[in-house]
Amino acid sequence: MTDDKLIRLENVSRVYNGGFKVIAVDSIDFSVERGGFCCIAGPSGSGKTSLLNLIGGIDKPTSGDIFIENENITALSRAKLSDFRLKKLGFVFQELNLIPVLTARENIEFPLMLQGWSIEKREIAVNGIMKELGLEGLADRRPAAMSGGQQQRIAVARAVVSGPSLVLADEPTANLDSANSHNLVELMKRLNSEKNITFIFATHDESVLREARQIVYLRDGKITGKT
Repeated sequence: MTDDKLIRLENVSRVYNGGFKVIAVDSIDFSVERGGFCCIAGPSGSGKTSLLNLIGGIDKPTSGDIFIENENITALSRAKLSDFRLKKLGFVFQELNLIPVLTARENIEFPLMLQGWSIEKREIAVNGIMKELGLEGLADRRPAAMSGGQQQRIAVARAVVSGPSLVLADEPTANLDSANSHNLVELMKRLNSEKNITFIFATHDESVLREARQIVYLRDGKITGKT
């Protein structure tokens, strides 16, 4: 794999066998360059979230290989995959998953604690990202005391505070009005440009798709087009 390809998927499929067989992701091949700003687009049920979960190592493919930074994550043990996810990836979930009993500052700091950063390094990193993203005024608020847009910005700060290679965002604007959606996309574009963080979104939001430099279109788990 060439150095500019941060991610490569080779013939990736995910099949669920419950009461009946469901092919959520079907023979997917595509790559994303380092510093990319990529959207996985498609209607509900097209396989967007399933594909994002595979790229993020939250789920494992039934067949095929996923390479991130030259590492075949499909070959990693559960423990090594968990460590890889923690150190290399950031996540912004539609449900946000902020910890309600923690303040904004503590939520942002949490992944650094899991990674074993020292108190001094954590303080520098958290203060830096909050200042950079204009979040100082929210530092001591808990999620219940924040608007949806503010919570999303805290979730983005948490995703990028450790300097990950890749941030995966699942429908990040789904619960936001148009103004907050625009602000969130502009924030992620700035992080992509200034920090060279690669972003991959699962979305059907046209305002997000307009800003993407790469789009992979899905329907019924298959790629139907690329731009």
